[in-house]
Amino acid sequence: MDINMYDFELPEELIAQTPLAERSSSRLLTLNKRSGSIEHHHFSEIIEYLQPGDTLVLNDTRVLPARLFGVKEDTGAKAEVLLLKNLGNDSWEALVKPGKKLKTGSVIVFSDELKAVIESEGEMGGRVLRFSYQGIFNEILDRLGQMPLPPYIKERLDDQERYQTVYSKHEGSAAAPTAGLHFTEELLEQIRNKGVDVGFVTLHVGLGTFRPVSVDRIEDHVMHEEYYVLPQETADLLNDTKQRGGRVVAVGTTSARTLETVAQKCGDGPIVKSSGWTGIFIYPGYTYKLVDALITNFHLPKSTLVMLVSALAGRENILNAYREAIEQKYRFFSFGDAMFIY
Repeated sequence: MDINMYDFELPEELIAQTPLAERSSSRLLTLNKRSGSIEHHHFSEIIEYLQPGDTLVLNDTRVLPARLFGVKEDTGAKAEVLLLKNLGNDSWEALVKPGKKLKTGSVIVFSDELKAVIESEGEMGGRVLRFSYQGIFNEILDRLGQMPLPPYIKERLDDQERYQTVYSKHEGSAAAPTAGLHFTEELLEQIRNKGVDVGFVTLHVGLGTFRPVSVDRIEDHVMHEEYYVLPQETADLLNDTKQRGGRVVAVGTTSARTLETVAQKCGDGPIVKSSGWTGIFIYPGYTYKLVDALITNFHLPKSTLVMLVSALAGRENILNAYREAIEQKYRFFSFGDAMFIY
């Protein structure tokens, strides 16, 4: 399968640079995956598409202020670090800039209380760093770190919480599960009051978010693994939902990947609590086992996320919906508008 089958022209001005003042006032394109029919709404109207007996599954990961700025200890040259994965024992997988200058053995000083030594080198700017510090690491990170906004966002984010969901809980992500940014506490309460259950999973978004697909054949692409948790409470909700004929509605591709990972592990049996690392790669030809509907944002051309939604709704339906969204000047990517596939 050729990667160019998932390419499209996106005007740069449609890449949202800042969040809207009100989370749920973003636009919502709805796509019927069977008929291909499209409608246009505001996100607050998502409640009209959710039915009593459905279960909404949210990813409650919380983004680390993972971008650190320092200097090389020996030369004073500027250095930038993006933390991606906690490896334990004060070691982290990270991306560094400038990669050519930051080699194994280099020491980066961030402040009087925090420094790191590069222990090993990986591909495309990847490094393993070991930190030394005075005090509590997460408290230092909260003081020194900045929110790791994607590279296509050039504007400064004044309110760091706008890159967190209102239900974020478990810190560990290198990027936000952006489909969830549209929800407010009030909207979630309205959804619950309608008879829709709300469950949570955790998937810490990692390195794969920052790496483009670099192969021509989709089948040759290898996903980077990310850590997930699906608690027993959510497993019970999912089993009850399926038994009563309700729909499982994933909020975001991260929730969808977590649900499908666990569904694969559980096979034909009931869903049970699960945690571990997933590198699941969903693209057309894949049959969803647990997810019936999906709330998601609009994604990058030729990205694994465009392939994931195409596996649910069909490539032609997705590309047609994206053409419509571009014509209607929807806002794209992290701070952009939303899409509901049902």
